[in-house]
Amino acid sequence: MAGKSIKQKFWRAINLYNWESLRSPLTKSKPYRTTQPQNGVVVFLPSLSLITTVCGRRRETMEPPSSDCRGAEAVLNLQPSSSIPITYHPLFGPHNDLLLLELDEKLLSDILHQRVTVRGQPDEDAVICTESKTYAIKSVGTSNSVFLIPPSCQFNSFEEPKCFNENYHDRQSAASVLKIAPGTMELVEIAPRLDKLRLLLSENPYKTEEDTEMGDLEEMERENVGLYRWEDLIEKVQTSNEELRNALQALSAVEIDGYWRIVDERYMDTMLRMLLHNAVLNDWSFASLNQDEVVNVLVSDGFPRKLANHCLHAFGSKVDKGEGTSNTWKLDERKVCVHFAREILRDRKRKMESFMEEWMRKIPEGMQASFDMLEGEVLTERIGIETWIRAFRVSSLPGNPAERFSILFKERLKWEWKDLQPFIRDLNVPGLSAEGLLLKYTRRLQPTMDTEPVFSSR
Repeated sequence: MAGKSIKQKFWRAINLYNWESLRSPLTKSKPYRTTQPQNGVVVFLPSLSLITTVCGRRRETMEPPSSDCRGAEAVLNLQPSSSIPITYHPLFGPHNDLLLLELDEKLLSDILHQRVTVRGQPDEDAVICTESKTYAIKSVGTSNSVFLIPPSCQFNSFEEPKCFNENYHDRQSAASVLKIAPGTMELVEIAPRLDKLRLLLSENPYKTEEDTEMGDLEEMERENVGLYRWEDLIEKVQTSNEELRNALQALSAVEIDGYWRIVDERYMDTMLRMLLHNAVLNDWSFASLNQDEVVNVLVSDGFPRKLANHCLHAFGSKVDKGEGTSNTWKLDERKVCVHFAREILRDRKRKMESFMEEWMRKIPEGMQASFDMLEGEVLTERIGIETWIRAFRVSSLPGNPAERFSILFKERLKWEWKDLQPFIRDLNVPGLSAEGLLLKYTRRLQPTMDTEPVFSSR
């Protein structure tokens, strides 16, 4: 379902839709009403009885019956193998604006309390998001007859049901059917669709020139070029708020003047080198950096305070001293070492020996670099007697498993597990384990029990 179409059928907050608004679709003052009922909504009718014939049995959810029953109450306490006549409701019809949504208990509260949103652009399949999870919307057909029966209290004296069975005259116990539903919709938890977030933020990374040319930002704001506020991101990216916040943190994004930006890698390199230089000059320990001192020195060197703080977040972590809010940071050895490896491999591949020599020279004194740090960052290949290394970052690969494996098998026809695992361990498919992903997208080849398994495309 395209995002625009499903948004017409789902009110963005999934409102309750009461019976009176159904009977008076043009009356705008009724409670629980959606803003676009004529285009369709998901309907949760209070006191609605949903009857499904399944192997001669019935299922229903209803309020206690009344003595005068000819609507939904008529089917309450109906015993197995018993029957009840069915009548047409005066408003019987296709009612394409009524959609049934099947939910489990963990989602029901969020739906009823309007804590969900529908997200998606016109060219995308819509999703429903709670505060922390994302769900795809699936249409499910049924071969059973599903009758929508309103409560009897909604009848007026002039609305006389039309009974299917002309020989049956006990109107008080007939079930009056408003609509026969062809199926339902259900929600399936999925991984957040975050590839678009990376593309959006990559349109306009923060660069050195913006420190001195404030007019550029004003011009970009006027033209709305590659700048996105939080509200823009939740409108464009199909993910829950919590998942979006986590993704922004994983991308080392920072909010600058109200816009979420990633910072150009060369700019980050300049800041990191300046931080390391000042650490040597001021005899700072990499394991105990005072945030105020570091930020003030970087600001005096010409960096904006916001970016100076961001440098600590990108390459370090707070030290927990058990005293509440900590102002002490330590540099993350792996993040710093990986940064310099990326700088060396930015534009071209290198011979392994040459790369390792240069890498070790760039690593700050007191830090220990290990090739294991580069899992998910590089690929190696043998050409003749020499080993070459090049950048191949897992963070640049799509989050969709099918697309991810397609790219991986274009890089290599066969993968050993130790090489493949760093590039798929971040894949998150609810309900599917890593073994399940391998079974679905790869073929496992293991000629003998003594050899390591090799994976190829399925």
